[in-house]
Amino acid sequence: GYASAVALPAEDAFTYIYAAMASLSLEVLLAANNYYQQKVKSRTWIRKIRLEHATLISVLLLSVIVSAATVSNMAEASDFWRTAFIFIGFLIQFMIMYLCGYLLFFINSKFLVPRVLKVRGMILYCLSVLAVIASLYPIMGQLLAWLPVNKAFGRTIFSLNAFDVENAFGAIAVMAFSLPIILALQWGRQNQQILKFEKERSDTELNLLTQQLNPHFFFNTLNNLYALSLRKSDQTSESILHLSELMRYTIYKGKLALVDLKEEVKYIQDFIELQTIRLHHKLDLNFDIDIRKPNIQIPPLLLIILVENAFKHGVENAEVKARLTIQLAADEQELTFVCENSVELIESSPGIGLANMKRRLELLYPGKHTLLITQDSDTFNATLKIRFI
Repeated sequence: GYASAVALPAEDAFTYIYAAMASLSLEVLLAANNYYQQKVKSRTWIRKIRLEHATLISVLLLSVIVSAATVSNMAEASDFWRTAFIFIGFLIQFMIMYLCGYLLFFINSKFLVPRVLKVRGMILYCLSVLAVIASLYPIMGQLLAWLPVNKAFGRTIFSLNAFDVENAFGAIAVMAFSLPIILALQWGRQNQQILKFEKERSDTELNLLTQQLNPHFFFNTLNNLYALSLRKSDQTSESILHLSELMRYTIYKGKLALVDLKEEVKYIQDFIELQTIRLHHKLDLNFDIDIRKPNIQIPPLLLIILVENAFKHGVENAEVKARLTIQLAADEQELTFVCENSVELIESSPGIGLANMKRRLELLYPGKHTLLITQDSDTFNATLKIRFI
């Protein structure tokens, strides 16, 4: 707008130089934005720089650059004080020119777009823009016409008539050029707020799901201990010891986002030990473990759900003999967990455990997991695959 009108010197070469500088500034701005998104965004003090502040800083820098370019063609390099005096004079005048455009941008960003366009619609917004321009452009035009730089290049940059319609073109250009930028940045800010809200909601839901899993498991375990105590079994004390180890893991590790896979395996093994104590029949157990990387991590209390489901709906209901086969294979790219157990009664409801597990997987590994459950007359199979990359 007014910034574009400023760069209309007497010589056409200066116009081309100014256009090249504007194009280069745009390229630098895009590169800086990309660097900001990737490297600098994590720094708090930079995140506090809003659009208005960044634009004001750009106006000041542009004033310095244009003033330096102008003075370099007008003053002798050897005359330092004369060069400095002329530079300061041009700097003040160019800053006044660009700040006129910045004022229009500020009004558009702070008032017209958020309070008129978003609330009242496009028609009232356009009328408001015309009203602002009609009110301000004569004052700005007269101010710019009074500046000495207006006649410094052999011809006037701004019309001496403050009410000349040509003076309004710069204001209209500022409004039109800034509108898509303001809308894009506000959309990006709102999108970030939505993503932040969705993440907070997902974290809250994950915490609630984990809290539901823990009481569900302990309720079943206490029922097991109650059955052992009724029989006055010598295994009661051993069961309590196993339960204490499981509770320690659940309380201290269950609240973490990730745990080592070997810790989760140890938890599953303790769980199986606790469950097999109270069985009235023989359990044919096979637990194959193939962990190729020692530092693999997964969310706590995730795999145990399939094992618990195998005991609750298959192993415990067996009359004579039960079968349970568990296979775990993991590397830095993928984890595969297979839990297969014998069944005698087909149940229609999978229970809260599997439902919570499916929801946790959707939140933790969206698009990076598969959970395949198959069942026939005597076998129940659950195969979970998780891709880490």
